Parts: sequence; C-alpha cells; structure tokens
Amino acid sequence: MLTRFTRSFAFACALLPATVSMGFSQSDLGRGFAGAYLAARTASVDGDHRNAAAFFERALAADPGNGFLIGNAIFSRAALGEWRRAAEIAGDSTPEGPGRELANLARMVDGLSNGDLVGARAAIEAGNGAGPFIDDLALAWIAFGDGNMSAAVAQFEEVAQGALADIAYTHLGFARAAVGDFEGAEAILSGETYGRVSMTDRTVRARALILHQLDQRDAALELLSSFLRAIPDPSLLALRDRIAQSDAPGPYDFVTTAQEGLAELFYNVSRAVGQDGGSNTLPLLYAQAARGIDPNHSASLMYAGSLFDDEQRYDLAAETYAQVPEGDDLYVEAQLGRANSVFDSGDQDAAVAVMADLAQARPDLSSVQAALGDMLRRSDQCAPAIDAYTDALNLIDTTQESAWFVFYTRAICYERVDDWPPAEADFRRALELNQGQPGVLNYLGYSLVEQRRNLDEALDMIERAVAARPDSGYITDSLGWVLYRLGRFDEAVEPMERAVALEPNDPIINDHLGDVYWMVGRYREAEFQWHRALSFEPEDVDAERIRQKLEVGLYDVLEAEGGVGATQ
Repeated sequence: MLTRFTRSFAFACALLPATVSMGFSQSDLGRGFAGAYLAARTASVDGDHRNAAAFFERALAADPGNGFLIGNAIFSRAALGEWRRAAEIAGDSTPEGPGRELANLARMVDGLSNGDLVGARAAIEAGNGAGPFIDDLALAWIAFGDGNMSAAVAQFEEVAQGALADIAYTHLGFARAAVGDFEGAEAILSGETYGRVSMTDRTVRARALILHQLDQRDAALELLSSFLRAIPDPSLLALRDRIAQSDAPGPYDFVTTAQEGLAELFYNVSRAVGQDGGSNTLPLLYAQAARGIDPNHSASLMYAGSLFDDEQRYDLAAETYAQVPEGDDLYVEAQLGRANSVFDSGDQDAAVAVMADLAQARPDLSSVQAALGDMLRRSDQCAPAIDAYTDALNLIDTTQESAWFVFYTRAICYERVDDWPPAEADFRRALELNQGQPGVLNYLGYSLVEQRRNLDEALDMIERAVAARPDSGYITDSLGWVLYRLGRFDEAVEPMERAVALEPNDPIINDHLGDVYWMVGRYREAEFQWHRALSFEPEDVDAERIRQKLEVGLYDVLEAEGGVGATQ
C-alpha cells in the first residue's frame, strides 16, 4: 500500500557512493575533514549512528552548508531519537539535495514536541512537512488541536479516499474517542461506519478502553481475550487484568490530545512502512519521531528497539528498550527485549543478570520465569534453568496446551545434565499436551536413538516429525540416523543425503552421511564427507572421532568402542 511513497523519501536517507558524488575537490580532502567523513561513512554503513553523528558533524564543521553532510548528520541524530540536536543541525536554512527532506522532518518533529501545531501547519502548507505519509493526516490532527472537529473529520475522510484509508479511518475513530464520542468511535473501529479497519494491538487497546467507557466490560474483555489467543501481547494482558479487576472505568487515556494523536500517527505509519519489507530507515525515523513528539509513547520505543535488533545493532537496541520506564505496561516486554539484545551482543552474563533481576522483581509472572530459563539454557546453565522452568510451571495451569513448551524446554535441560528419567517424562508430557509437535517428536526420538533403545518407537516419532517438517535438515538427519541404528543402511542413504542438502554446512549431519556411506561400501565418499565435516569445525570430541575414522575406518572405531553403535 505504501511502497510508492517509500521510494519518494528513502533517497533522502541514503549515503552517496563516493566522495566525488558530493563535489569534493582534492584540496577539500586535504583540509582535515576527509578522515571524519570516511569515518562517518563507515559508522553509518555499520548502523553505528552515534559515531556517525559525531563524525558527520565534524565534517560539517569543515564544510558548512553541505546538504549531503547536513542530511546525514540529521539522520544519525534522528535515528537515535535526538530530535532537538537534529533540528539544531537543520537550523533555519533549507539545504539542497537529500538534506532538505530530513531538515524539514527534524524541524517539524522538534516543533511538535513543544506543541507547535501552528508551525507544523505552516510547514506542511509550504511543502516542508514530514513527508507524503504524514502530512495530510497530520493536518486533521492539527485541526483537532485547534478545536475544529468538523474540519478534522472532513480531512480524515478526504484522506481515506486514497491509499491511506485504513490509517485515516482508524485515526478518525481515535479522534472521536478523544472528544468523548465513544459510541461514534466504537462504530468506526468496529467497522460499522466505514467498513473494516485493521485490528492491530493499538486498535484493540483503544477499542477495549472505549468499550469499558461504554460500560461494556464483558465485551472489552472478550475482545482482548480473542486477540490474545492469537497474539499473547503482554501489555494487553496487563490491560485485560486491570479491566477485569475494576469496578468502574477510569479516565480514557489512549489518545486524548492532538500531540498524542500525531505521535500515534507517526508510529502507525512506521509500522505500515516496515511491513513492506524494504529498508528500516524510514520506519526507524518515524518510530523515533513518535517518541520525540510524545515522551510517553513506549510502543514506538519497542518498535525502534526491534528495528535495531534487525540491523544487529544490539547495543542500540538494548539502550532503547531500557528507556521504557518501570510501571509501564510494556516494561516487562522491554526488559525481555533488552536481555535478548544484550545476549545477542555476546555478553551472556549481563543478559542473564537482567533476566534474573526481572524474575526476582516479578516472581508472579510465569512468562518471566520461563524466559529466565530460556536465557540460562542458551548460556549452557541447565541446572538453574530447570529451577526457573519449574517456577514457571508452578504458576500456570499445566493441563493447558500452552504449557507444552515449558515442559519441552525443561526436558532439554534435564537431558543435557544427564538426568534422563525426568527428561523423558517431560518430553512425553509435552507430547500429551501438543500431540504431533515435530520438535518434541524429533528430540525425544533422536534421544532414544542415541540411547539405542525403543528404536521402533523412535522411528515412528521421527517419521511423523519429518512428515510435519519435510524441509528441516535436522529432523531429516534424525530419520536417516535411526535407520542407520536399525541397520537399514541402504534405506538411510536417501534421507541422509537430503539432510545434507538441506543443511550443507552442519558438521554432524555431514559426519552421519559419511557413516552411512561407509556402511553401504561407498568408502571414498565416506572419507570425503568426514573431511567435509571437519572443515565445518565440529566440537573437539566429535572432531577427534572423525579423525580416527579417517585413519583406521569406521569398523575399527566401532570395535574399539565395544562393538556398539552400528545397530541395535
């Protein structure tokens, strides 16, 4: 829906391919800012917006007025949510080239953060607004802020005749609720007035609050529960609990001012543009703009954090999640995001510490205890992970299907600490709750294969897992391996070859294929696969065993191991 608009703005945030594109002369490059510019380019390409901002500003000091440098300096500050500084860089000038659109955006966001609706209208009418996604709908909220609701309605309805119909009608519903017309708002958001509007987490939140204002608490709870069955959004869970426990609705507080409406507009457009699957540049700018206009708009922080995660800027993601204040409905989710970003940055101990603090602060939340278990498991700390998973299970109804995953992950930890009886019990309990779950079938079946027991049952489990996920190389490997254990070597060749095709760089799968080839007399191909497995750097114990097979052959290795391993 928004792709054609994206292309018209995205160039404003793109780095030019070489210094010559900026019109620099050789003497320019010798005046001391070439190093700053090159450092800025490198940082910007890497998504290191903080260093990019510092270096672009240093280069700009040596070449004031350069539109390219102005645009990139503004972008770097805006990407960090530093709109005041971005507006200062933009100044009162209107640079040519790619700096122009970014300067307009920075000035508008900075003005709106101070409630300057008059300046925003003047900028839009002069063609210097925030861009084609925002400007027409922003005029509707500005009219709302002026107290002219009829003009706001007319503007929303006019925009709804084009590509932004869904957002326009949604925001008209928000505006109706903001003036206390909850009946009109519900009629719009339910689809009764203009037809269906998208049921996002934000629309559901607004509708639930509106229904509560209309003394329709049961309808509000059913709406939330219906959405949560598909998407277990933590902030909506918290809202549902508050509505369920309240005797009467409190003040409506979703979007109540033009400033909040404009922030929500930037956020909604950010999400819509992000769904087009293109660059994260514009979604990030608009998400940060929403937070700049409304400091309480935590949903935009969460989205900006996820965009940084997508770009593998885990440091910026963690910093962004950390800005969600304690007590906010999104605080727990933000801390989970922060912990995962810290973990992905490579600091596992710090990530576990974040999760441990959150689990201690919220011992009542099973999701937090389970997430702590996941973090410990990922850190190879399975013994304490078992305790965390047990705490999570003690907080939930373990007869519900949703409990299967905690049983499954706890089973994995029991297996890894070599405590098989409770591991098998948890695996089987997970299958009782979620029959046919391919991950559980594969893990339990493969474990039985490695223990050389119940191989017929293991084969049945793995065949069912393969049928459910035929494109999984790891599950297909399990099928080949159980056939190998059963001594059905000829039958094992095809699934093992298919597993290698699906996961060509996995050392264990290549090693397994080598074993299968050896058992069907394809010795040279077996040795090739073992060499290939070594090239993918398996763990030391596996690498040593592969070298032994290359030296003396698989038969001698199996004999040295006691003659166990080829078949049942």
